[in-house]
Amino acid sequence: MASPKKNGNATGLRQGLATYGDAGFSLFLRKAFIKAGGYSDDALDRPIVGITNTASDYNPCHGNVPDLVEAVKRGVMLAGALPMVFPTVSIHESFSHPTSMFLRNLMAMDTEEMIRAQPMDSVVLIGGCDKTIPAQLMAAASVDRPAVVLPVGPMLVGHFKGEVLGACTDCRRLWGQYRAGTFSEGDIERVSERLAPTKGTCMVMGTASTMGCMVETLGMGLPGSGSTPATHSDRLRLAEQSGRLAAGMAKQQGPRPSEIMTEAAFRNALTVLQAIGGSTNALVHLTAVARRLGVTIELEQFDAIGRKVPVLVDLKPSGDHYMEHFHWAGGNARLMREIRGHLDESCRTVTGRTLKEVIDAAEIVPGQTVIRTPEEPIKPTGGMAVLRGNLAPRGAVIKHAAATPSLLTHTGRAVVFDSLEDLAARGDDPALDVKADDILVLRNAGPKGAPGMPEAGSFPIPMKLARSGVKDMIRISDARMSGTAFGTIVLHVAPESAVGGPLALVRTGDRITLDVPNRKLELLVPADELDKRLKAWKAPTPHPGSDRGYSGLFHRTVLQADEGVDFDFLGPAKT
Repeated sequence: MASPKKNGNATGLRQGLATYGDAGFSLFLRKAFIKAGGYSDDALDRPIVGITNTASDYNPCHGNVPDLVEAVKRGVMLAGALPMVFPTVSIHESFSHPTSMFLRNLMAMDTEEMIRAQPMDSVVLIGGCDKTIPAQLMAAASVDRPAVVLPVGPMLVGHFKGEVLGACTDCRRLWGQYRAGTFSEGDIERVSERLAPTKGTCMVMGTASTMGCMVETLGMGLPGSGSTPATHSDRLRLAEQSGRLAAGMAKQQGPRPSEIMTEAAFRNALTVLQAIGGSTNALVHLTAVARRLGVTIELEQFDAIGRKVPVLVDLKPSGDHYMEHFHWAGGNARLMREIRGHLDESCRTVTGRTLKEVIDAAEIVPGQTVIRTPEEPIKPTGGMAVLRGNLAPRGAVIKHAAATPSLLTHTGRAVVFDSLEDLAARGDDPALDVKADDILVLRNAGPKGAPGMPEAGSFPIPMKLARSGVKDMIRISDARMSGTAFGTIVLHVAPESAVGGPLALVRTGDRITLDVPNRKLELLVPADELDKRLKAWKAPTPHPGSDRGYSGLFHRTVLQADEGVDFDFLGPAKT
């Protein structure tokens, strides 16, 4: 048996040996135990490709992961390397208490440490549901080992009474109709079986689909991997190809994530994010990933991109179609072809090709209308805008592509809810003093305040207004909203109210001005009055359990929305 290398360049089974004080014994013991799996010396002498297994009975979005794992393994072995599958945390949006965002950093840490702890020369990261790919990108950035990201892919559409349905934009739309009394209880039960009819992630341009497009744009996954439907054979072929690619990267020991996810690559991702009318969550996630690499994402830069780049993708919630239509129209590469003048096409991808080569190879589909040209956009400017003002000194975000145009410039009376519990208790109270032109404010729903910054920003219209026909109101919070949601909703207000941000000082009856064209969010209260309120303000009582374990770690170290909601100690690795 060959002795392990004594320098930092060990590969395959010889890297990252357990510490016993005798490196030769460490390697001997490792081989002795792995041979219990029936491996030959020939297999164990090859480069190793790790493959994350994020399958879970609690995660139907990842229901196709076992099939993808087998296809990746096939690709790895066809290329002469050894695949090794290992489990990590799996997060599903609707099965994560208190919120999936609360667990994103845990998954990132788990994935990073498992890549570090186990011998692998490259890794294929299989994820999909909203926070999984961000967590995996954060881990890849931190460990900086050659990596390929393989999204699980979007599910197919459903149908109900002749209408095409998709999770979860139509979940929210139809639930709103049910609350308003225009959709029956029987129908809401039946439609629950039609909204998510197959394995895969939401089939609208929500967070999962947005992050799939970000993977392609950043160059961390294969072209088409962000949009190919989860149930199609093409998805399995992508998995096999990802395995082959990862095997080649293992042999070449590169490229590394830090060589792919450069400052220019993040700028490209922000540009595509605006053009696809993507999820507001993606801005937080990209900020967190970039921070791990020492790259700063400036909100003003993102806003400036949005003023130049229009929304070109006709998908819900900003348009009418679904991810399978986007895919068959040419997908992300075709979209990038329309905005290539705004992109740095010299950026590298894991395939070895430049972004220019990926764009040049985009499929041109005659007659398709899902991906528009800049001359015929869905919206004349990008999907999101960044707001500033005395209510959001470190910024707030609005997805104005999915908002009501008449509300984008509005001054109204604030109706304040102190917490999610307060909202639940009073929001549908018939005696609530609220009118359609008021501005609803929810506070203590940010990273620390909720905790975990839940997708509560698109909270319901008060019942009595919904039943009178009101379909949208301005809502302001330090929370997030689902990428599948719509409405005139101001999010990510920073700093959050739980740490003394100005949102904590708003009182019912105060006047607030929202001016999206001029990027303003102002509380119309004199500065001296706000100073008095701040002096009288008391921080909310920490949540039960926040004195121990992961909850305690989260509460002590989580950063604000403009910093990616990562933990303060997980910045770029020191060299």
